[in-house]
Order: sequence, then structure tokens, then C-alpha cells
Amino acid sequence: MTQHSPADLRRILAEDSGRPFDLADKLGLPEAALVAAQVGHGAMRIDALPGRLIPCVQRLGDVLALTRNRSCVIEKIGTYNEFHDGEHAAMTVDHDIDIRMFPRHWVHGFAVEKPTATGVRRSVQVFDAAGDAIHKIHLRDGSDLAAWEELRRNLALADQSDQTEFAARDPVEPTKSAPERADVLRREWSEMSDTHQFNILIRRLKMNRLGAYRIAGAPFVRPLAVAAVAALIDQVQAEKVGVMMFVGNQGCIQIHSGRFGNLAPMGPWLNVMDPGFNLHLRGDHVAEVWAVEKPTKRGPAISVEAFDAEGGLIFQCFGLRPEKGGDPDQWAALVAGLPALAEAAA
Repeated sequence: MTQHSPADLRRILAEDSGRPFDLADKLGLPEAALVAAQVGHGAMRIDALPGRLIPCVQRLGDVLALTRNRSCVIEKIGTYNEFHDGEHAAMTVDHDIDIRMFPRHWVHGFAVEKPTATGVRRSVQVFDAAGDAIHKIHLRDGSDLAAWEELRRNLALADQSDQTEFAARDPVEPTKSAPERADVLRREWSEMSDTHQFNILIRRLKMNRLGAYRIAGAPFVRPLAVAAVAALIDQVQAEKVGVMMFVGNQGCIQIHSGRFGNLAPMGPWLNVMDPGFNLHLRGDHVAEVWAVEKPTKRGPAISVEAFDAEGGLIFQCFGLRPEKGGDPDQWAALVAGLPALAEAAA
């Protein structure tokens, strides 16, 4: 890892107007190192544990919630509501801010104030042990500044050092498959009544998600062309299909429930730019795409799932449930019409 003192990093940050994620990558540093260098200079270390953090965030009112992985960023505007804490998993359940949190990855937390030409920008930024971003919360013009000051007072840590030791980044889990258990996989897959049973099934069979998809075959999965991702976004927008878009990392999954409005592709980026919701996807990072069908008590759960070249999950997209305004038949027809991998090769 490249060695830079906190003072060096503050100078570099003052001269660079780009995205911190890109700057950290260029410097060979975890993104959290750039934030830690600003402790005492606009940033404060705070308790990152969701059980303490999110109740304080709820009182901020209207904010922008951002979750990302290396290939996709989701941003939603709203208020954190209905927080349910848990040792292994926590969540907020709201139409706008709908998030699943895995607290063991919420390690480094910061409250950040950054002066700009248009005023002070305030944010809560949470990183994992390796310094990779887990979740960010950006205050807006209407956010409650008294609640912000209360958050800073209540969550400030005793350690306000501008230097941090970060753990090595966990590698993406290699594809785990067990072809000799394919028949068991298919049989038990067909007997599922809830999508959450899938993770239990593949763990018991010593597989992971992508490994299971590669051996399951029809009618459970269908390999799609990489071009299916752009086609999916275009058709969801054109046909006004309601979807649930899941974007996340090992510590946080954020969900958009609704439609796609304004599409704004730019270079390798596939962008949805709607009021209250933005999606930014690196189309050139997509290496594998699968159409997946899982049985549930309410009918088949059909998804489109994209993976990068290392086998990391970029996003999952499901049809919006009928009780939330979705049309399962419309969604099923859209997915069935996406280009298959064999068609693309031909």
C-alpha cells in the first residue's frame, strides 16, 4: 500500500475535485484513508454500529442514502423509518429508504463537514475493516441541523486520530459449485416456498450463488447475454415496469422499488436519473448475467442478476410485487424476451 501522511492526503484532497473513490484507487489506498486524514479538519470519528447510528440518522429527516459496490451505485432521497435492529442483520423498511444492514461490516464511521462554494456539505460515511465504503448518508437543504449536532455529540468516539490501520480486503469468493450434487440442488430448489430458503440451500450444499446458477440449468436459470443488462434497463423504462432493484456490498443492500424514468447513458455508465432516485451502473464491468426463477407461495420470483469478472454480484432486479403495484406477467414477459447467451454468440 502506498504510504502517505494525513497531511499529504489533505493536500492532495484540496487539489483534487474528483470522486474520492477514484482518487483512493489511483493512490492505492482504501477510500476511508482519505476520510480519516481529515479527522480534526472537518471529519469526526463516530460509532458506526447501526443500532446506535441509525436512530440518530432517523432524526435528520430528509437525506440522500447511497450504497455502492465497485460497479454500481444506488442513491435514494427520503427519511430513515422503521428501523429494526439485530446482532447479525438490521434493516429500515420504507418505500424510499429500504436497506438491509450487516453490522459486523460497519467498522469505521465518520461525520464529515466539507466547506464548498455553495455552503457546508454534511455526511455520515461508514466503511468496513478494509476501508471500503459500506454506506453513506448525505444531508440535504431540509435536513435537521440540530439533529446533526446531536448525532455528532452522541456518537463521537474518544479516539479522534487522523491515522488508521486497515485490514486486508477480503477477496471475492471464487465460484463454488458441486456438480455431483446438481440433482439435489434441482430437487430442493423446486420445493422452495420462499426466496430466502435459497441461501440456506446452497450453503448446505457447499455452493455459492453463482456456482449454483452454473449447474442448475432450465427451468431454474437461463444464461443471458451481457447486452441483456442494457436491454433490461431500456425496457423497464419504455414499458413502465415496476421493479425492485437490489444494489449492495457485503455490509449493506439498498433497494429501489418503482420504475425507471430518465435514462442518461454516458460512456461505460448506464444511468437512471430520476427525482429522488439515481442509479449508476458500469456496463463494461458486467461479465455474466442470469435470469433466475425461484418458487414461492405467492408464485415464481423471477430475477435478472449480473456478476463481474471475479464473480462478484453487481445487482439483482426483481419484478415489483402485485400488492405494491407490480405486474408479474408483464415482468415475466420482459425477462423472457431478454437476449440469451447462446443467441448473442450466434
